[in-house]
Amino acid sequence: MARPALDVPTTMQAAVLYGPGDIRVVERPVPQPASGEVLVKVAMCGACGTDLKIFDGHFPQTPPYGAFTPGHEWTGTVVACGETVDEFAVNDRVCIEAHSGCGRCDNCLIGRYTACLNYANAAKGHRASGMTADGGFAEYALHNAKALYRIPPSVTFEDAVLITTAGTGLYGLDVAGGYIAGQDVVIFGPGPVGLMTLQLCKQLAAARVILVGTRESRLELGRRLGADHTINAREVDPVRAILDLTGGQGVDMAIEASGGAQAPQHCAEVTKRAGRIVVVAYYEDKVSVDLSAIVRKDITVYTSRGEGGNNVKRAVALAAAGRLRGAELVTHRFPLQDIGKAFQTMRERDAGTVKVVVTP
Repeated sequence: MARPALDVPTTMQAAVLYGPGDIRVVERPVPQPASGEVLVKVAMCGACGTDLKIFDGHFPQTPPYGAFTPGHEWTGTVVACGETVDEFAVNDRVCIEAHSGCGRCDNCLIGRYTACLNYANAAKGHRASGMTADGGFAEYALHNAKALYRIPPSVTFEDAVLITTAGTGLYGLDVAGGYIAGQDVVIFGPGPVGLMTLQLCKQLAAARVILVGTRESRLELGRRLGADHTINAREVDPVRAILDLTGGQGVDMAIEASGGAQAPQHCAEVTKRAGRIVVVAYYEDKVSVDLSAIVRKDITVYTSRGEGGNNVKRAVALAAAGRLRGAELVTHRFPLQDIGKAFQTMRERDAGTVKVVVTP
C-alpha cells in the first residue's frame, strides 16, 4: 500500500494517444504507487523528436492505442511513496531517468539499462516512461524510485526538465570514454541534446567546441552557452570550415546530435586520425557513410541510447553547481489541453523554437 499522500484526487487529466496523430486529453484514474514506486505531481513535461515519432505511430513497443500516455522528459513533486521507498518523501522535487531497467539482465547489471534485454517487458520489471509505460503528459505520473533524482532548491523546474536531456549527452560522452579536457570537439545539431552536450563539453574543459547547425537563432543560443565557434551549414561547407579551424587535422571528437542524413558522413570527414565519433541521434531512414575512410583513419565510432550509466545523477550535480543552464532552452510553454498545438509547434520548428514544454 502507498504511504499517505496530501491532497491527491482520484482522477486526473491525461493526454492519451488514440491513434497516429490522434491525442486527446481525457479523465483517467490517478494511479497508485506499488512497492518501489513513487507518485509524482507533474510540474512540466518536455516534448522532443521521439514524442513526434510516438505521436505519428512510428515508434516501436508503445502500449496499445487508447490506453497510453506519452511524455518522457518530466519533473515534479512527490505526493505518495509505495512500500519499500524510503529514498524520497512527500514534497520532494524530483527529475527522472526515462528508462528504468529490469535490473536482472546482463546489460542492466553492468549499468547499460537503456539497452535492457527485457526492454518493454513489464512482467520482468522494465519501464520506459512515456515510451513503453505511461509518461508525463498528465497531471500525475508513476515512476520507479531507482530512476528518480531529488533536485536541489537552486534548480528550477525549467532547468530540471532538461536534465534528462543532459543525461543523454553525458551518457554519450561516458560511453566514448569521457575525459575530453584539452581536445577539440564539434557538435552537429544545436537542438536540446546538442546544446546541453555543448555545455557539458565546456565543463569538461574541451579546448574548443564547434557547433554546426542551420538555424541562426539556435547558433546564437549556442554562442551564449559557450560555443567557441558556430557554423551555419546553409551558408558555408561545414566540413571545409571545420578543417580550416583545425589546421586541416580535424577534431578529436565529433558528436552527431542532429539526425541529418549527411551528418554521419560529415563526422567521418572532420574527425582526425584516431579520433572518436559519438552518435546520439536517430534518423528518418538509413544513412550512407564511408566506412572505409573511417577505418583508414582509425576512427572509433560510439553510439548510445538515452540517459544511462547513472549520468542523470551527474547532470543533477552539475546543475546544482550552476554549471548547466536548462531554462534558457525552454522557448514555448503550453497547457496540457493544448498538447496538439505543442506538437504542431515542434513539427513546424520555426526560427525561435528550441524546447517545448507542456504544463498540466
